[in-house]
Amino acid sequence: MTIKIEKCTVEDLLELQAISQETFQETFKDQNSTDNMNVYLERAFNFKQLEKELSNPSSRFFFVYFNNEIAGYLKVNMDKAQSEEMGDELLEIERIYIKSKFQKHGLGKCLLNKAVETALECKKTKIWLGVWEKNENAIAFYKKKGFVQTGAHSFYMGDEEQVDYIMTKTLDGL
Repeated sequence: MTIKIEKCTVEDLLELQAISQETFQETFKDQNSTDNMNVYLERAFNFKQLEKELSNPSSRFFFVYFNNEIAGYLKVNMDKAQSEEMGDELLEIERIYIKSKFQKHGLGKCLLNKAVETALECKKTKIWLGVWEKNENAIAFYKKKGFVQTGAHSFYMGDEEQVDYIMTKTLDGL
């Protein structure tokens, strides 16, 4: 079993789009209407939107490979690229998604570690993320990794307003 993490570039755009749509659908399709899912997928993962995000110097994407196959990805944001104004000392983990067939192999932990490594390299003191209040597995994972709920914000899935918990972890003492 080999695990490898590599930074994505604009040349990876089609692969990023495919895995973004696949993993998001796998994770959330059973809890959302098809119409709302389709609206969100088109808005969040269309070619131009992903190209814009990949080109932003304050955002970084990383693929995780399991036995040389793309198994998932990480997206982090800093400074003004963050989806909420949290301050320059924080790094946002906007997305950690793993294909369902690769879950339970420690890949989420590897991507979380990559986010922490990136935050420390960029002199950030905290990391934060938003996680859907109904995503109990993810909430438990983040709590186990030292995150605490520090707030909440609205997330729109199509025309449906949902609540994401904001969870934060201080990087001191790592």
